Amino acid sequence: MKLATFNINNINSRLENLLAWLAKAKPDVVCLQELKSRDTQFPLTRLAKAGYGAVWKGEPTWNGVAILARGSEPVLTRDALPGDDADRQARYIEAAVDGVVIACLYAPNGNPQPGPKFDYKLAWHERFAVHAEQLLDTGLPVVLAGDYNIVPEPRDIYQTRSYDDNALVQPQSRAAFAALIEQGWTDALRKIFPKEERLYTFWDYRRNRWPRDAGLRLDHILLSKKLARKLKGAGIDREVRGEDNASDHAPVWVELG
Repeated sequence: MKLATFNINNINSRLENLLAWLAKAKPDVVCLQELKSRDTQFPLTRLAKAGYGAVWKGEPTWNGVAILARGSEPVLTRDALPGDDADRQARYIEAAVDGVVIACLYAPNGNPQPGPKFDYKLAWHERFAVHAEQLLDTGLPVVLAGDYNIVPEPRDIYQTRSYDDNALVQPQSRAAFAALIEQGWTDALRKIFPKEERLYTFWDYRRNRWPRDAGLRLDHILLSKKLARKLKGAGIDREVRGEDNASDHAPVWVELG
């Protein structure tokens, strides 16, 4: 199984980019974030024509998540993160594909910090950690894939002081990611590239950051123990970020044997 995560940053505006990448990369499962569309605006017909079934949770203007499966229909198991019924933001969706539980997440950015947005970010990650542990305890093969909006380590961001106050790099944010690893999840990219310094998945549109390779690692695929043993490869399709009308993120993928 080839599984990928891709923050598409507006699925309808970048549908042609997405379809071109799907045709070239041929992932079996794709987790998408930042659909930025209503449920009724999801391009199901075009994706079906490309060979992909889908489940999705949209939200006007912001957020939105989806899971695509090549040649099959994902079986929806959850379309919201448990723990706060008042949270209506479309940031989490979960489905079963070929016996694997796929969790797709778009975690809160948290800026500006300190403040209510950062508080929401940390509270969301606390809820996510509780649910992740429950998934791990099932013993099923589980993938947690998406835009975590966390730079796990200093080496996961280019040399700069401009992000020092950013929510993405705060100790509390990094602790939230570390807590997942402590539970027993495997960071697939770091498993394959343990010493790689420039392992970036996001390049801001501003300040010429893509041409300068001034990137951050925000998009992560975490594997349960059962799947970690099947990890054969992983990578970042960096060239997708350099295309016309590109998202500010590049797809991240893993190969599971």
